[in-house]
Amino acid sequence: MAAGKEIRGKIKSVENTKKITKAMEMVAASKMRKAQDRMRSARPYADKVRTIAAHLSQANPEYTHAFMKTNDAKVAGFIVVTTDKGLCGGMNTNVLRAVTAKLRELQSAGVSAEAVAIGNKGLGFLTRIGAKVVSHATQLGDTPHLDKLIGPVKVLLDAYAEGKINAVYLSYTKFINTMRQESVVEQLLPLSADALQVEKTSGHSWDYIYEPDAQTVIDELLVRYVESLVYQAVAENMASEQSARMVAMKAATDNAGNVINELKLVYNKTRQAGITKELSEIVSGAAAATGN
Repeated sequence: MAAGKEIRGKIKSVENTKKITKAMEMVAASKMRKAQDRMRSARPYADKVRTIAAHLSQANPEYTHAFMKTNDAKVAGFIVVTTDKGLCGGMNTNVLRAVTAKLRELQSAGVSAEAVAIGNKGLGFLTRIGAKVVSHATQLGDTPHLDKLIGPVKVLLDAYAEGKINAVYLSYTKFINTMRQESVVEQLLPLSADALQVEKTSGHSWDYIYEPDAQTVIDELLVRYVESLVYQAVAENMASEQSARMVAMKAATDNAGNVINELKLVYNKTRQAGITKELSEIVSGAAAATGN
């Protein structure tokens, strides 16, 4: 029964793996709910900042912030948001594939790229393909903090304001629902007029009392608006990560159960064959003894 002992060892090993994947599924489900709440709570802030920025830009049409101007530089910036850990299905692969396609499109137009990596997986990928990584932020944990994101992102924002790059693209995984996440590469800068467009609920126009002056307020507000977009992208990515990991671990748990059932079937067949062989040998021995 050497074969049967080996099969029992395989069954035990797969059962241990199943326990691990089941535990990881439950942990991901718990973290997913918190990540979704965090993502949804960040949306009203971004919407309110966008509304105020739109009102200020309409009240001061003579001033145009650097984030709304275009330039002719031959360099583009990328903010690549990925996870620090794996075991979340094809989530990182999909967003990095979208980034690669955009990089090839820009290279064909003669535009080079600089990147900011948020997450270990994106940093490793950009390093492997030889992309120029100007800054990075990793090990963010389960809760994103804006103070950890401002520094790396500010490198690209300052470069755009100085006219060194012509656009900044933000790539991340957008949370749709628990079973669906979408990889997106969207233009962050320059800010378009449509991005700051708000619905007019009445015929009046907005104006404010500025301290110290309108230009300073608009400058600070648009920077906060862009930072809120990056924070929202990271929050969406974290919610997508936990959802994708929960689904992947559930699939792994189900597959482990199927493997265990198949191994048990093989073990039972092997055991039955061994028993049948022993019975045949006993019967044959008894018949031979009776014949003598």
